[in-house]
Amino acid sequence: MKELTRNSIDPVPSAIPGSEGISNPAWTSLRERLRRSKFRTRFKLGEAESAYLETRGLETIHLHARDFILKRLAPAQPQNEGKQTPMKGHPVFIAQHATATCCRSCLKKWHRIPEGKQLTAKQIQYVVSVIMRWIAASC
Repeated sequence: MKELTRNSIDPVPSAIPGSEGISNPAWTSLRERLRRSKFRTRFKLGEAESAYLETRGLETIHLHARDFILKRLAPAQPQNEGKQTPMKGHPVFIAQHATATCCRSCLKKWHRIPEGKQLTAKQIQYVVSVIMRWIAASC
């Protein structure tokens, strides 16, 4: 597997000028809060997800994460809210549940991103950054 560095966590240049995703202190704080959740800590990358990550690479996974967030989470009223993220089958899905970025109610509870409004470009970048940080830390 590729060695992961800070630059490889967000390997695809952001289309959002000035967007930074999640800062290191915010990531550390979020990770500590997530570690206290019995539900969130049960999510781990399995062999299939790790193999998928190995063959596709972080750049492709980053693109998938962004695409999933745009289609499944960014709308003000996402289709199948609360059930739009499968529990397995892709590293991004596992990461979404592990980081509470799986549905709008979890985004509200864990990340203080309000429901009922379309996600902004900055919020989308933040969510994708959280997912990619978790994947990078889980490799």
